[in-house]
Amino acid sequence: MASATILTLLLTLLGISTGTDSRLKSEHYYQVLDIAKLDTILLIGSLIMFQLFNIPITKADNVPISWYSNVYWFSLILSSILSGIMITVVLMLYSTVTNIIHIVGLKNDHRLITKEKEKRAS
Repeated sequence: MASATILTLLLTLLGISTGTDSRLKSEHYYQVLDIAKLDTILLIGSLIMFQLFNIPITKADNVPISWYSNVYWFSLILSSILSGIMITVVLMLYSTVTNIIHIVGLKNDHRLITKEKEKRAS
């Protein structure tokens, strides 16, 4: 659920980014694109894991006992990977949001703002 919320909040972030008077470098948009890609992977992985947990293996009669141990370790490893991805997405989002606050809200000079010299050169 958090990854779906993050994807929708990225749309708001893009709206703020494009609505600002400052000319942002493409690096900012690549940061948002990286967050969106990783968050989409997280959302798909979470949905797959959710579907796997809904398989009624306890109802099956011919499942070997060793299979339960394998399912346990697989789910533990997969949930650890998904948790790590979620932490990474949140940290990337934090970095991007603080950059936007410095640029749009505080009007600070920032490395993601295109300078006049760079505008004329391109």
